[in-house]
Amino acid sequence: MQLFYAPDFITDSYTLCEEESAHCVKVLRASVGDTLHFTDGRGTLIAACVEVADKKRTVVRAVERLAEPHPLPYDLTVACAPTKNIDRFEWFVEKAVEVGCGRVVPLCCDHSERRIVKEDRLRKIAVSAMKQSLKCRLTEVDAMTSFDDFIGADYGDAQLFIAHCDPSDDKRLLRDSVEPGRSVVVLIGPEGDFSPEEVESARAAGFRPVSLGESRLRTETAALASVMTVALINQ
Repeated sequence: MQLFYAPDFITDSYTLCEEESAHCVKVLRASVGDTLHFTDGRGTLIAACVEVADKKRTVVRAVERLAEPHPLPYDLTVACAPTKNIDRFEWFVEKAVEVGCGRVVPLCCDHSERRIVKEDRLRKIAVSAMKQSLKCRLTEVDAMTSFDDFIGADYGDAQLFIAHCDPSDDKRLLRDSVEPGRSVVVLIGPEGDFSPEEVESARAAGFRPVSLGESRLRTETAALASVMTVALINQ
């Protein structure tokens, strides 16, 4: 199944943009009467019939709207300091969407080597990964957020964790700390790790220190490991 992203597919009739019209007609060879599938990125799967197959203006009509077939049984937010090499952080965003993550927050920390990101590009990567992995809910990608602002927000009854590298801290494994079926928020630091002050501030805000294992992981690997851990616990 090929999935298209159409956040404004509200009425029964929908016209694809020129780029996606060309993809439908020239690549997928869609013709009148064929069925295409769309998502609004908010959990709805839409089956639509092609009424006009034109490489510049393809028109479809919705025939069925369904709730997301396999919704995630948990809500996960990963706040991660972007890597100096932005390609690595973009890789993380892509994989996090594929595995299952509700929200990604680029985090600006004391030791951050990158303090600017192009959130529009990150969101495009998230859209592409959503379509590729056949998900119906688009992962939110925030603008760069300061560490203090992030930990100061209200997360309700979510489970709050900070993964850091200080071996002197008494940390449980994340896999032994997460309760399935509940919201989870995980903090992942920059290549230079969180500062001691940040760790203490996070503790004071209710974040529990956790470990992701014995290996020393790159930032983007640690972030993906946290996504994988939460996903596996909830299977």
